[in-house]
Amino acid sequence: MLLLQDGVLAFLSAVGLTTIVWALAGAALRIGGRPAIPGLLLVLPLKGEALAMEADVRELRRVQGSLPGAKILLADCGLTPDAQALAQYLADREKNAALVSAGDLAAEI
Repeated sequence: MLLLQDGVLAFLSAVGLTTIVWALAGAALRIGGRPAIPGLLLVLPLKGEALAMEADVRELRRVQGSLPGAKILLADCGLTPDAQALAQYLADREKNAALVSAGDLAAEI
């Protein structure tokens, strides 16, 4: 029985030590963080009613979270007035996002 208790104690000690080393190494490697990538643009061309616009913007937001400094551009390539209003709302709601016309897209790039 004593051998079993010693074995369990040794196992838990090893797991605890490994956890501490893992946490310290993770903190040390995370100190610098990810550098921002200036000028990185995530462009979403929109046309017509753009029925999947909200889902597409949500996906771009998710990608933007892993790319610091990235900017979302919603390119109006002939949106209907209702879709354009929704695109403007989504662009205003998000940080680092903008709605641009197709003609102004070249100036942004």
